[in-house]
Amino acid sequence: MSVSHSVAEILEDHVVLELESIDRMYLNAYVPRLQYEKGVVGFLRHHLGYPVASSAMLKPITDSFVSSILRFAQVEGIEIVPFKKERKDDVMQERLKSFAPSEGVMFIGKAQEKAPVMRTERRRDPETGRKYPWLVPSTAMVNYYYFYCVDEDFGPFFLKFCSYFPYTAKLCLNGHEYLKRQLSKKGIAYEPLDNGLLSCEDPKRAQSICDHLDSTKIGKLWIKWTRRLPHPYTAKDRAAGYTYDLSVRQAEFALTQIFDRPLTGRIFFEQIIRENLDLGRPDRVTLIFDRRVTKRTPSRFQTRVLTRGVLPTLHVSYKRCDQKQYFKMGRGLRTEHTMNHPPDFGIGKRLDNLPAMREIGFSANRRMLDVERISHDCTISEEVLDQVVRPIEVAGQRASALRFDDVRVQALFSVLVCFCFQPHGMRRRDLREPLAQLLGLDPCEMTPGRLSYDLRRLRLHGIIERIAGSHRYRLTDLGLPVALFFSRVYTRLIRPGLDEIMHPARGGGTRLEELRRKFDLEIERLCEEANLLPQSA
Repeated sequence: MSVSHSVAEILEDHVVLELESIDRMYLNAYVPRLQYEKGVVGFLRHHLGYPVASSAMLKPITDSFVSSILRFAQVEGIEIVPFKKERKDDVMQERLKSFAPSEGVMFIGKAQEKAPVMRTERRRDPETGRKYPWLVPSTAMVNYYYFYCVDEDFGPFFLKFCSYFPYTAKLCLNGHEYLKRQLSKKGIAYEPLDNGLLSCEDPKRAQSICDHLDSTKIGKLWIKWTRRLPHPYTAKDRAAGYTYDLSVRQAEFALTQIFDRPLTGRIFFEQIIRENLDLGRPDRVTLIFDRRVTKRTPSRFQTRVLTRGVLPTLHVSYKRCDQKQYFKMGRGLRTEHTMNHPPDFGIGKRLDNLPAMREIGFSANRRMLDVERISHDCTISEEVLDQVVRPIEVAGQRASALRFDDVRVQALFSVLVCFCFQPHGMRRRDLREPLAQLLGLDPCEMTPGRLSYDLRRLRLHGIIERIAGSHRYRLTDLGLPVALFFSRVYTRLIRPGLDEIMHPARGGGTRLEELRRKFDLEIERLCEEANLLPQSA
């Protein structure tokens, strides 16, 4: 049985189902007016009418909220489960197997966690000497209540409330579970793959459902269930404007590609890992087997291969975001962008920014596959090579050649690759530190003038382009394959190949050296047969 070895060929000819969808979303719910001290003072004094603002006035609200949760559980016959040292999702999955209704609350979990709270401290008036209470932000270990529910449109999800003022909450849902529910309601047959799809009767309809999962639908889910579950704020509070707002704490944007044969996908993914250990151009590449990544692990420009059992996962990090790729349950390739901090990309955290987050997440997935396709099938034409390695003149502006054997040029191309996942491109100063490390220089030696000269050369040769209205640059369609070709050919072929030939003793006799010797002997034999060798006296 033959298996295709070209990444481009496998992605084009052996993928039977391809689906882009929001996967897991973790949202913060908060009352904006109660996130700062003066807002809390206004709530206590002007809204509730207390003469002073003290955290002691908040205790009756907390007691009432906790009591309403206990009454709700008793009336509805819902079990309250204290969480122990176990994965909460495992508890939910186990109880979901025996949950028959299409909609309802499965159980309520209870756990102690650290939370931001308001505390009262005593201060003294410097003029009168009188003491007075003052609210300050702090943290404390408090009880959280997890409502694990099933929704007829979204499937399983959970909503957790902090039991202490200002009663922040979190909502966790899964876009693939939403997709399954919608397909079932529309009578479209499908085969599940954990939290994805293995097959679908109507793939186009499935993709359309994923595309239409937006902030409006998610907002309606929040409103629907906060009306059904115990609420910390009264109707009077909500009428006065003390209502919750939603922001994105974490969002996963997934591209799932199901292969026609598991073996094809497995070989494809193994080749990806072998070819792309330097995909994020890290300061150091770490290969980790069943170990946690500690705080010492670099958070920028790093590639990690995490192996749990025999299933490897490729990670590329950028700031607080993570680009992940793994072979899902032996059948499909999952490429996933996890956005942990939208401001890393110049986007606000509010849920109404979801369209911009989707664009960045799904684009990053596609760019990752493009890089892998090019890096595996890395060829450029003679015409393109000539355009790069010779001096060029564009609109009266001249630029020197980007010579293949120039150490600085090789370093530039190696650094450019690490910026290919950033939708907003790179700035001049972003090049300074990684370029200095590759050249063995102090970053202070990388002057702005020299960096501007490098960017100008790259721009005139068509490797990068300036983003309109900004001082940022991004790789062009020509620049990505050229950067990958130059950096990979030099680091993986020429440098190690020359080292093997010139210093065969280091490797104890390599295959390349053995072939070179055979070649020399064969040339000598041919010369001897043609009487071309010098005759001895």
